[in-house]
Amino acid sequence: MKQRIITAIVAAAVFLPIVIIGGIPFTILVYLMGAIATFELLRMKNIKIASIPGIISILLLWVILIPSKYNEVFTTLKFTKIEIVLLIVLFILTYTVISKNSFSFDDAGLVILAAMYIGFGFYYMIEIRAMELAYIFYAFVVIWTTDSGAYFVGRKLGKNKLWPEISPNKTIEGFVGGILTAIVFAFIFNMITHLFDSFISLFFVTLVVSVFGQIGDLVESALKRHYKVKDSGTILPGHGGILDRFDSMLFILPILYFLRLII
Repeated sequence: MKQRIITAIVAAAVFLPIVIIGGIPFTILVYLMGAIATFELLRMKNIKIASIPGIISILLLWVILIPSKYNEVFTTLKFTKIEIVLLIVLFILTYTVISKNSFSFDDAGLVILAAMYIGFGFYYMIEIRAMELAYIFYAFVVIWTTDSGAYFVGRKLGKNKLWPEISPNKTIEGFVGGILTAIVFAFIFNMITHLFDSFISLFFVTLVVSVFGQIGDLVESALKRHYKVKDSGTILPGHGGILDRFDSMLFILPILYFLRLII
């Protein structure tokens, strides 16, 4: 526990000021975290980052992460981001032939999906930060309080397993407790920031974000169980890897971005 607390304090001391500063420093940090998370995921499949598939995966990730404010880059190249992503995907598939199937279609699928899953999650972290700083803190408040509420309510009241094949310790009571805790703290956060205009909008967005945050956590649990690893990495002592800490965020950031466009 002591190690977890020290790591959390150090990570927050580095991460939070850069989030507040925003701009290029924040974008560079997100690129770095995305690259580390991709490395962690590929390592589960024993794909080395210093290999052609690993390098292509990082390239694909970095293209996806290019912020929308730099769209003129694609205009100059006369290609859209989607078209460049498609070309990289085709090259990855071509490599299955070049490697004589030592790098298989299944491997290619993992490399592509890893870059897209991590890339789009972190891309919307950049976009939401550009939208308004308070949204980023709102996302963290919802995820952190969901996790805490689920843990404490699950320990105290949990009797019915949520999804034992994926995460044996999670309970339905904890799942619901996490949502309710997030709604309470989101309401307090909104009293300070006035981020949402109405309680109905706040309630609906927080409900959706909390639910999908827990689904994101289960997705990574399923991934680790499939590859028989305890943590995605060791870069954060006591907490695991970047994927372990941002699994929920990668899921909810695109959803939050789209919800704020329509609500």
